[in-house]
Amino acid sequence: MDVKCFDKGIFDSNCYVVWEGGEGIIIDAGVPYEPIIKFINENNISIKYIILTHGHFDHVYYASKLKEETGAKTLIHKDDNDMLPKPEWNGTEFFGDPVSFDLADEMMEDKATITVGNLKFEVIHTPGHTMGSICLKIENKLFSGDTLFRLGCGRTDLLGGNQEDLDKSFTEKVLKLDDNTLVYPGHGDSTTIGFERFSNPYVKYLLKK
Repeated sequence: MDVKCFDKGIFDSNCYVVWEGGEGIIIDAGVPYEPIIKFINENNISIKYIILTHGHFDHVYYASKLKEETGAKTLIHKDDNDMLPKPEWNGTEFFGDPVSFDLADEMMEDKATITVGNLKFEVIHTPGHTMGSICLKIENKLFSGDTLFRLGCGRTDLLGGNQEDLDKSFTEKVLKLDDNTLVYPGHGDSTTIGFERFSNPYVKYLLKK
């Protein structure tokens, strides 16, 4: 399995192409689509799904263009799908440029398995940053969206955010993962669960509660 990160997105958001044997997925869509399309074409990768970790515009902005160019289906958790066409929910109204986005083709639920060729991704519902935030786990890798960052976590002060939900997502799901789990966040550098367990101020706070 290979992972390619594109990290020049809106608010420095990350987009990931994950593939094996010519089949793959795109995780999040807040990065200009042209370099992504160029990369997948040059590497003969067939994209089956564009998976959105949540409904904020810095993760969904280019989803329609990526869908148009690849023929892939867009997926989002069922609790965030209604965010996409609502500027007051997807964050564009907050930043002064209201935009409505297309609804996803399919909706995901917690513990669902997404299969692409030999790849099997587990959907982990981690509400807190938004109601339908998810992480995707495959092997010892976690694509954490805006739930977990290196030395940080997702904000909860936007519509749909909830600090108690985020705390619960961490204590009941994220921190149950092995320390050697490699984390690819929605913004910033990669990290590991072990590093965050001992270095992330928010995680350390939770563990002391």
